[in-house]
Amino acid sequence: MAPEPLTAEAFAPFGEVIEASERAEQIAINYGMTTRFNDLAAVDVGDDKGRAILSIFRGRPLSPPVLRVFERHPLGSQAFVPLSGRPFLVAVAPAGAFDPAAIRLFRAAPHQGVNYAKGVWHHFLLPLGAESDFLVIDRAGPGDNLDEIELGPEAAILAEA
Repeated sequence: MAPEPLTAEAFAPFGEVIEASERAEQIAINYGMTTRFNDLAAVDVGDDKGRAILSIFRGRPLSPPVLRVFERHPLGSQAFVPLSGRPFLVAVAPAGAFDPAAIRLFRAAPHQGVNYAKGVWHHFLLPLGAESDFLVIDRAGPGDNLDEIELGPEAAILAEA
């Protein structure tokens, strides 16, 4: 499966693209020395008394890049912002019953992050090139906030980088 470029429009059914772009509200702060690209993603973690947490995930590239395991978080969104200056792949499927035929694959540039909407199926981290760190904003709190599905060997998808 070949990835498509990650754009806000193409990714909208799955969440938001996090990037400093012309689409964002830009606010001059710190006496004009800093530009704030404001409100880039809707962090949605309040279900069942959840709270937002910040973490760093360190992921290793899959070799070969075979898509086998998808997950979703029914109680909160989950945002990933790359910290290592490398591109990564984003594999998603719409919320609801998992449909392998609906999987879309995006190639995120090193300056782009993603915020998966609540309930959207996504593959675990798919960094390219080398081990990479990601700032992750997601939910902590009571309730079961993880569903996983593993594709059988015959249904696994080879992702082009």
